[in-house]
Amino acid sequence: MGMVSMAMQVVKNDGALALYNGLSASLCRQMSYSLTRFAIYETVRDMLSSSNQGPMPFYQKVLLGAFGGFTGGFIGTPADMVNVRMQNDVKLPPELRRNYKHAVDGLFRVFREEGVRKLFSGATMASSRGALVTVGQLACYDQAKQLVLSSGFMGDNILTHFLSSFIAGGCATFLCQPLDVMKTRLMNSKGEYSGVIHCLRVTAKEGPMAFYKGLVPAGIRLIPHTVLTFIFLEQLKNNFGIVVIS
Repeated sequence: MGMVSMAMQVVKNDGALALYNGLSASLCRQMSYSLTRFAIYETVRDMLSSSNQGPMPFYQKVLLGAFGGFTGGFIGTPADMVNVRMQNDVKLPPELRRNYKHAVDGLFRVFREEGVRKLFSGATMASSRGALVTVGQLACYDQAKQLVLSSGFMGDNILTHFLSSFIAGGCATFLCQPLDVMKTRLMNSKGEYSGVIHCLRVTAKEGPMAFYKGLVPAGIRLIPHTVLTFIFLEQLKNNFGIVVIS
């Protein structure tokens, strides 16, 4: 089912608010996952840039982004799993729905009913996905902004931030979609997969494009998210007097 037909079916069967299922878990995930990866990347980047008296090489940005994203992805896995389950509920018949009230309720019920290990179900995929999306977002944003500024055609303004973040959002979407597909399958599974390798094999049997199912809605979600994140981040830095090292 395509994105538009799926959205219409959700609204028809469960109402417009069902499109926001998992919002509390999504916010909880951002407060753990994004907080960690941004803190690691921004802090270490600024320290290395100041000691080197210049911008970091791109390969160092990639390595730092991967480390920060992997760490953030692991820390954010419990909230991420609850988020995936809450969003997936609309596809299930009423008798099979988990019906978590909100993120905290979901986390508590998973811990009570399935154990603490289940909270980190899909942690490998979530961490790997976090590494790739952080490389795509933070490292590519920094590099794109550096290239745009060095061209001399644009200054350090909101238009530059928009263009750089748009490029970064596209890179992040393309890089992380295969892992997003596998992560979602693992977190929604009820015993169908014995592990990551098994999930990879089953998905691969459907053909290469199976790893890019949902690419368009993923881009529609991630690109605006990336653009708004960096525009707000840059404005907060500028207005709070924090020096931005490009």
